Amino acid sequence: MSEIPAQAHQTDVPRETWHDALWHSSPPGSIYDYIKVASFSIGPDGFIDQWSLRAEELFGLTASQAVGRDPVDAFMPPELRPDAHRKVAEILDGKEWTGLIPFRIPGGNGAHGVAEIYVMPTQTATAERAALCVVVDVRALRRIESDLAASQAIFGQSPFGFLLFGTDLTVQRANRRFATVFGGAAEEHRGRTVHDYLPAHEADRMAEALRRVLDTGESVTDLRITGAAPGSRENRHWSINLYRVHGGSGRPIGVAGIGTDVTRRHLAAREAAGVRRNLALLNEAGHRIGNSLDLETTARELLDVTVPGFCDLAAVDLYQGLLLGDDDRPARPQGPGVPSLPGQGPARTPSAALRRVAFASAVSDAPLSGPGALVSVGDIHRYPAASPGALALRTARTRLIEGGGPEDLVQSTLVVPMVAHDTVVGLAQFSRTKGSEPFGERDRAVAVELAARAAVCIDNARLYRREHERALILQRSLLPPGDPEAAGLDIACRYLPGNAATEVGGDWFDVIELPGHRTALVVGDVMGRGLRAAVAMGELRTAVRTLALLDLEPAEVLTALDEIARGLGAPGGSQQASRAALHSRDADRSEVYLATCVYAVYDPVTRRCTIANAGHMPPVLVEPPDEAGVPRPALLLEVPPGMPLGVGGEPFEEVEVDLPEGALLALYTDGLVESRDHPLEEGLRGLREALADPVRPLEDVCDHVLNTLDTRHGEDDIALLMARVQGLPVDAVGDWQLPREARSVGRARELARAKLPAWGLEGLLDTTELLVSELVTNALRYGEGEIRLRLLLDRTLVCEVWDANLVQPRRRRARDTDEGGRGLQLVGLLSAGWGTRRTHRGKTVWFELPLPGAAAEAVAELSAEQLLSMYG
Repeated sequence: MSEIPAQAHQTDVPRETWHDALWHSSPPGSIYDYIKVASFSIGPDGFIDQWSLRAEELFGLTASQAVGRDPVDAFMPPELRPDAHRKVAEILDGKEWTGLIPFRIPGGNGAHGVAEIYVMPTQTATAERAALCVVVDVRALRRIESDLAASQAIFGQSPFGFLLFGTDLTVQRANRRFATVFGGAAEEHRGRTVHDYLPAHEADRMAEALRRVLDTGESVTDLRITGAAPGSRENRHWSINLYRVHGGSGRPIGVAGIGTDVTRRHLAAREAAGVRRNLALLNEAGHRIGNSLDLETTARELLDVTVPGFCDLAAVDLYQGLLLGDDDRPARPQGPGVPSLPGQGPARTPSAALRRVAFASAVSDAPLSGPGALVSVGDIHRYPAASPGALALRTARTRLIEGGGPEDLVQSTLVVPMVAHDTVVGLAQFSRTKGSEPFGERDRAVAVELAARAAVCIDNARLYRREHERALILQRSLLPPGDPEAAGLDIACRYLPGNAATEVGGDWFDVIELPGHRTALVVGDVMGRGLRAAVAMGELRTAVRTLALLDLEPAEVLTALDEIARGLGAPGGSQQASRAALHSRDADRSEVYLATCVYAVYDPVTRRCTIANAGHMPPVLVEPPDEAGVPRPALLLEVPPGMPLGVGGEPFEEVEVDLPEGALLALYTDGLVESRDHPLEEGLRGLREALADPVRPLEDVCDHVLNTLDTRHGEDDIALLMARVQGLPVDAVGDWQLPREARSVGRARELARAKLPAWGLEGLLDTTELLVSELVTNALRYGEGEIRLRLLLDRTLVCEVWDANLVQPRRRRARDTDEGGRGLQLVGLLSAGWGTRRTHRGKTVWFELPLPGAAAEAVAELSAEQLLSMYG
């Protein structure tokens, strides 16, 4: 100990530092803690004179039990004692000895063992011979040897990288596998830190995990670390498991780390995740793309699916002709190096104009770089001939654009032609920015599938738009042109077709002029949508006009329409439909067309309206205000609704309603009063409230109704037909009863000659007298009962002759020798029109003359050839 200060001075280390290093630097715990070394001493007399605490643990005897006893007699079996006494004597004579000796615990329960003992001769203070014995339990040594061998086998032969970090987080030991990956011999890694192997950010994560494990004792499992091995630029992925290591005394002495290369597992997991992500993307695309029949909306749906789930930026361009409904597609250019699609039909040329219809970005609305980078949504553009976009359109093949300049945001772009039914309809671009994974072959296949799905939906939307426009054109062509006019009625109408999101329906209305200045008002609705409904509507409207010219009663018109509707869906017409109804199998194959319809006939002379209904909305009548000016409430006319047209088998009923002067009659379709969000009763109540003030101009009333009601326009077509009653004045009607006698012909001419000058129609006197005498003469000759003569003045002059005979007159060509039979021919030549209709009590024959003017002169001035033609 006397040399310590000198050493301290030689090394310039303070005494206090040496003191701490000698006595306080190492906490308890060493190899001796594991092997449990015990010691005792033998005095000159051969008996134990000192007994350590470790000896107490090893042999199970306290110091009071062992001191003063002969160790040979105390621990050795009787048969070994002679040799043991001889050895003890030799040791006390100054000879060292090392060996294995069996021992037993005195007074124990037979416990015994084998101890390795090292005996060293010593001297007492009086120079007497003694001995110091150091004893180790052989079982502990063998256990340590086995543990060391197992540790060496695990550490050295492990197929995983194995590191032991000290408490200062430096490498204390590395196995061969770790050295194989990171280079050099295993011993060369001693003293290194994780920063010598990993990138800075990963090394910091690893160091933090090591410190946490060392401080808390909580193990870390499957810590994922990414880095590159020395000399390699390829990143590897490791799974690290860390746990704290303790010494024999239980104190922490470091952290053990096991690293497993999971690069292949990571790549496989990433591949599987990519496949799952793409499958989920395609599944989402199947649900979200194509929900609209609008081309631009479908393109936006594609981008909603792909950004940001598939790419960072995306754009869709569609051919301008496609958006405008132009179906004229020039042939795809063919030639060497220009592949064509299997079964390729006509297509637009790549140089055709395109419109940017959709754009999406997940990178702060960054602009799209690459082909078409400067194109904004709504712009019409063309791709240069040699650009990737033009090549993709021309060849119908996807182009992958990799890389870019250092300032470019985009690092990878897929330019995908949108092909539907072997026709390119547009172009989709998907881009990924720097920091995202570039596109691979799997991404290319997904992009092609997504673009193909969107292209089919866009083409379907195009086809629907074309059919919708054609149906709309057909439907509008069948509606009354301009503002309809009627005698004794002020007419206003509105027709609102469904929007592009809904198919065209079969709503229609019509205003038909009937003989005697009467007017037929018709509103109908074919159930169903699309072009077929519009065609069925056209057929029914034509049939209504044809039946109206026959001047049938409203119930008879609906009965005939019902037969026609039943025959629309059967190839053989109504008769085939009737036969198919008797055979359910044939009835299943025949298509059913159903329609609702209201048919009303208004007579301006009597101000009476006859109405029949086939399952349609009830007409609304609003009478003029009372004498005090108080408005009257709107009423739903109680007309038997009947069955829809096409059902068959049920008769139709008609009712007569007297309409006061100034009354308002409204006919409409269900689109005006019914929607998904409002019940029919609420819509009808709203319509009656909107019609509560019928005094305002009729056009304003129509606008007020449409603006007031929540019509949900677009869900269904809306047809509205309104008529305000303006009956013929009393002085515009001449009505006389004539007896059935010959002088009634002269009387009829006198009445006509007296009435026409009062109306200012002197120019029509001769023609009217002649034609009136012809009709009255026919009534006398072929009719029955009293004769009724009626003259009506409105936009034209109408003459009607009534009798009680139901037999209809028939125009024929008289022979040269016939004295008569030329009256109806004369009526047909001199009048603007003539005809006959049945009444409840007979028939009515009528003719019509235009009021004085060019048209009247054209009718009145007959050539000699026309007159002579009546006589052959």
